[in-house]
This record gives sequence, structure tokens and C-alpha cells, in this order.
Amino acid sequence: MERIFLIGYMGSGKTTLGKALAQKLGLSFVDLDWYIEERLHKTINELFAEKGEANFRELEKKMLHEVADFENVVIATGGGTPCFFDNMDFMNSCGKTVFLDTNIDVLFQRLAVAKHTRPILKNKTNEELLAFIDEALKKRLPKYKCAKYTYNSEKLDNRQQIKTSVEQLIVVIG
Repeated sequence: MERIFLIGYMGSGKTTLGKALAQKLGLSFVDLDWYIEERLHKTINELFAEKGEANFRELEKKMLHEVADFENVVIATGGGTPCFFDNMDFMNSCGKTVFLDTNIDVLFQRLAVAKHTRPILKNKTNEELLAFIDEALKKRLPKYKCAKYTYNSEKLDNRQQIKTSVEQLIVVIG
């Protein structure tokens, strides 16, 4: 039975690497945000707006516990998931956790391109975006670093880099 949780900041490659890793290992893939949206028929942004962050984080914890019952699965968590309640300890207790560590400059490049798809980033200037990422990372890194494994996910720009990253990650997590 295999259960792998990928954690890291938005833009770190959790979904990209998670899908490829699951396919290579013959496992199912679950993106926690997508799972929540499917179960509740609302986007994460709608849920945040309706419920507020505290209630959303309670819901996210509940959904995390649901998907953690799945077997033979790679789970891409939301960027904030490990940072609330005992979520990080919980994930460590029931599977392998991998922090996808990505340089702030790479995160900035990825998120600057995808600003229009992420409402929280939409109207930020480049300077504001960089400051936003930097501040959030400083808060979240202590939790991210509690993962059992760390993998540098900066090279995911094309299929070959993704394939190579999957092979390297498999070695890292055994």
C-alpha cells in the first residue's frame, strides 16, 4: 500500500509532478483542491469567499482525512494544507510526505505567467507578487520542512525534465 503526499507552495509543481509520478508508479492521483471542488460543486475561491478562511481550512482538513483513506495514491495538497491544524503530522503518520522545494525566482516566473488563473494573484504587480510569495514562504517553510523528504522541483519546464524529475523523486522516496 502506497500513499504519497506532495506539499509545497503554489507553483511548485505538485499537480504536474504528482500526475506524472502516479502514472509512473501505477497509482491513482488526487489533487486535494480538485477533490474539494468536485465534492462541493464550488471552486476553492467560491468556498473561501463564502466560508472565510477558518471554515475553509476546517473543510480542507476533513477532505484531507477522506483522501488519506485512499490506498495506492499520490495526493497533491493545497499550498496551505500542511500549515493548519495537525495536518502535517497527520500526513506524516499515514504516508510519505515530499516537500517540493522551489526557488522563489522560479515560483515567481511560474506564478507571473499564471496570475490570471489564480484570483489571489490576479491584480498584483510583479513587485507585489514577489513580496507576496516571499512573505508566504517565510511563514510556511517551517511546516513544509517537516516533510519526510525534500525534492527540488525547479526543472519541470518540459516533458523530459518532468520524466527525469519523476525518476529522481522515485529514488529519493525509495
